[in-house]
Amino acid sequence: MLARRAVKTSNLAGYHAALARSVASWSNFDPNQMTSDNPAMPSNLVFGEWSPTEKHLTLPDPLNGQPFLKCPDTQLYEIEPFVHSLKSVPKTGLHNPLKNPERYLLLGDITHKAATELRKDDVALHFAKLIQRVAPKSLAQALGEVKVTRLFLDNFGGDQPRFLARGFTTPGDHTGQQSTGYRWPFGAVALIAPFNFPLEIPVLQMMGALYMGNKPLVHVDKRVSIVIEEFVRLLHHCGLPLADVDLIHGSGGTVGEILAQAKPASTLFTGSKKVAEHLAKEHHGRVYLEDAGFDWKILGPDVAEFDYVAWQCDQDAYACSGQKCSAQSILFIHENWAKAGLEAELAKRASTRKLEDLTIGPVLSWTTQAMLDHAKKLLSIPGARVAFGGEALEDHSIPSEYGAIKPTAIFVPLKEILKPGNFELVTTEVFGPFQVITEYGPADVPHVLEACERMEAHLTAAVVSNDVQFVNHILANTVNGTTYAGIRGRTTGAPQNHWFGPAGDPRAAGIGTPEAIKLVWSTHREVIGDFGPAPKHSAQLKQS
Repeated sequence: MLARRAVKTSNLAGYHAALARSVASWSNFDPNQMTSDNPAMPSNLVFGEWSPTEKHLTLPDPLNGQPFLKCPDTQLYEIEPFVHSLKSVPKTGLHNPLKNPERYLLLGDITHKAATELRKDDVALHFAKLIQRVAPKSLAQALGEVKVTRLFLDNFGGDQPRFLARGFTTPGDHTGQQSTGYRWPFGAVALIAPFNFPLEIPVLQMMGALYMGNKPLVHVDKRVSIVIEEFVRLLHHCGLPLADVDLIHGSGGTVGEILAQAKPASTLFTGSKKVAEHLAKEHHGRVYLEDAGFDWKILGPDVAEFDYVAWQCDQDAYACSGQKCSAQSILFIHENWAKAGLEAELAKRASTRKLEDLTIGPVLSWTTQAMLDHAKKLLSIPGARVAFGGEALEDHSIPSEYGAIKPTAIFVPLKEILKPGNFELVTTEVFGPFQVITEYGPADVPHVLEACERMEAHLTAAVVSNDVQFVNHILANTVNGTTYAGIRGRTTGAPQNHWFGPAGDPRAAGIGTPEAIKLVWSTHREVIGDFGPAPKHSAQLKQS
């Protein structure tokens, strides 16, 4: 309750009046009024119509356990409209470079208007507060998510959607022949997004799908899907045709049946590795994946900018309570950093995180006991110890189905990490405020690289060093798709100004950049024009 009270009173004067002034015309939800007496009730969207479901799932407030959200529990007998909607989309999409090109301009205008709305302080705060209610994180983190979303929209307003579809030409073999390469939509597509970034991830991917000419079915984790519904309502306010996007709440099993029947040309999935592999099998590889991230950070031999590096290590591991696919999962500490006292500094910084300001908070996918049990297993490894944390949070009302632990780091010796049986345990991703730390010396660099090579998830990484030769050696022998290098290196970074996505997998998705949008949401089509004139003496041409 302390955390809820703190969030409500931290610099939010005038919020309710602002909501009425700039948000009320399109908003369907007030995050300050979601209570057990007045639970929010999202709706499905299909064929341009908002519709309720017969059944609902009552969800608890992650901070106090009180029911505050009644999410549509879409049943199998209610999915036919969604199946029909996807099947009705032509393979050529809603638009492409040769069909309805006006829609590129329309979407550029809608994007510009949506970005303008998010520039309003009250609108940005509205979405930040809604995010906090369903996926508790600090106000700074929630506003940061809104900001990245707005900057993405800034980037793709105006003419940018049609620039995404820019093609190329190649001269032919003879007069009248020329080949043209196009970026072509898939048509019907699906987008499945997780709980941890309920605005940023689905918005960036949904808009990319729309820009390239697709019609997406959007499904976000039911615990937070209210946020994307609110944004879709904002898009309608900004001029998006009502039938351009279908939105479904509820269980993953129901969505899976829709996909099985409708067979969309492509599905983008962001979430756990287990579900990702299931979807890849069910849809015969017609997927793009941004799945698990066991993300490493290597501190190089040169100790510099000590306070900044310590701050960034703390942020990477524990911001959003560690619930980022890019969160720092394992920290390789060079002995020089260890001698400089980094571990003690990390422990000091972690101890300042409090539930009151949501710099630490509920974990939505691991229970407290599950995280503590994992720590216990790690501590059974010879030489392992609790660096800090390893305990449950106290004096809170977070419901038992969620997790609540102090920021935790378990030290495991590098030589033990590499042993069979230990490695799989150590590199298990805990989606919470939990990391493994270890120490290495100059002779151990090959062992550090062996650990990076054996890991299966290659999303983000950081090489924290200004030693160029050291950095280049690490970069040359690793593969993570989004890798930061330099003394300011971090693992958590999914802004709008660079590619974010895994590597080492042909199914790997990206997000946020033109390259990511074109990769995930379009395919290549080549049209070879051959208009003559025909060669002279065509009548004498011989069969072959």
